[in-house]
Amino acid sequence: MKALIVYESAWGNTKAVAEAIAEGLADEITYELTPVGEALRLDQVEPDVLIVGAPTQAFGLSRQVTRDEAHQRGGQLVEFGVREWLESPSVTLRVATFDTHVRHPNLPGYAGRKAAKKLKKLGCTLIAKPESFFVADYEGPLLDGELDRARSWGQELSSLLRGS
Repeated sequence: MKALIVYESAWGNTKAVAEAIAEGLADEITYELTPVGEALRLDQVEPDVLIVGAPTQAFGLSRQVTRDEAHQRGGQLVEFGVREWLESPSVTLRVATFDTHVRHPNLPGYAGRKAAKKLKKLGCTLIAKPESFFVADYEGPLLDGELDRARSWGQELSSLLRGS
């Protein structure tokens, strides 16, 4: 069984979570981990499961303006995000989504939920509820224990896939 993990990350937090999820999958599932800007088009991927992760910016998936703002504050330049990648013809994949989200204040809106909604509209099947992993501030760092939680979530996804 093969998983494709596609992520968007300006500060490295979402990438670190994606890597930890991959570690959780690794015992049972082979995986490919790729930044969204390097991924094949959504309608060209054919994994057994697609896992998509993005930072929550402006109450949902990033836009060019929020990615530019992150870059101006010192984050990596991300020119193409998950929002744009999900603009695709219909696809029928099993998917799971996650995001990184500022914990305090706990602002509304979650990128993982927005991505899941877009994927469902395209014809995908969610295998798990979207998951959020928390950062201390917009730039991070991840809160203590979040990488362990991400590994555990990867293991849960692996179990769900083996049982299906």
